[in-house]
Amino acid sequence: MRKDFRRARKSIDVSVGESVRIIRELQELTQDELAQHTGIPQSTISAIENDRINLGVERAKVIARALRCHPAVLVFPGWDVEESAA
Repeated sequence: MRKDFRRARKSIDVSVGESVRIIRELQELTQDELAQHTGIPQSTISAIENDRINLGVERAKVIARALRCHPAVLVFPGWDVEESAA
């Protein structure tokens, strides 16, 4: 590791719903388009993104597949491996 390397500080906490929205927007998908890709109603996707309902494991798998990411990225947005190992 380089001596001048400094690990970035986490500046905000992101909820599960926010992580879904952020990744969806980075993929340039609307809620309607994600609904079409997943078979999950747009109203449910909206409720997930606004933390009104839990994502759940099965929905996380389906949404992650559509967003081409690992489900853990959605379910554990604030996970820090180094802090968790301590």
